[in-house]
Amino acid sequence: MKLNYITIPIITIAVSVLGSFLTSAGMDWYKTLKLPSIAPGGNIIGSVWTVIFILSTISALIVWNNIPKTNLFWWIIGLFIANAILNVLWSFIFFYSQSIGPSIIEMIILELTVLCLCILIWPFSKIASILLWPYAAWVIFATYLAYNIWILNK
Repeated sequence: MKLNYITIPIITIAVSVLGSFLTSAGMDWYKTLKLPSIAPGGNIIGSVWTVIFILSTISALIVWNNIPKTNLFWWIIGLFIANAILNVLWSFIFFYSQSIGPSIIEMIILELTVLCLCILIWPFSKIASILLWPYAAWVIFATYLAYNIWILNK
């Protein structure tokens, strides 16, 4: 068995657990905010993130196992790592630090990493790229949602 079949899911689980911990730390504050009517409930958000993490893990495994180990491959892996860090950082900025405005800027950077991954992976594996599209769509929606929360709570 290849080590990446263990390592990549463990990294995903670590990102999920750390992000969840940081999110939980700010839930009392979040409950005091005015939310737009389009804000989904916690169960929906949790379900969406579960699917996104599963699809992202599969995408990363496809990339690791099928793209030649060139400089571009390592750039793509670096983007996956940067994306994981940015994912956790968003939870830290928005929920833990309770900083809505800066979290929006961070989300735009997070979205750019997802879009870059989709574009760079496409020539090698359309499936691995497509698996990241729900992530890209969700981050766009979440950015719009955070912007509306910021406006409502100025």
